[in-house]
Amino acid sequence: MAFHIKNPETDALARKVAALRKTGLTEAVHTALVHELERERGVPHLVELGIDFARKLRADGNPAKGRPADKAFRDSLYEDG
Repeated sequence: MAFHIKNPETDALARKVAALRKTGLTEAVHTALVHELERERGVPHLVELGIDFARKLRADGNPAKGRPADKAFRDSLYEDG
């Protein structure tokens, strides 16, 4: 199956990697893509980061120290201080 790199900069980068590794273009591109997939899989998605953050907040929270969220408190959030 043919694979054509139409972007001259990308072609040059692939050729540089192939030359450094002393491999063919196909092997250089293959290795780069495998490494990129491994790197991406190691990074958690933003949703996972958000869920972890919310769980940490809940675990670290202390409702006994919290202020009541009555009308006066909510109104104070919008006052110019």
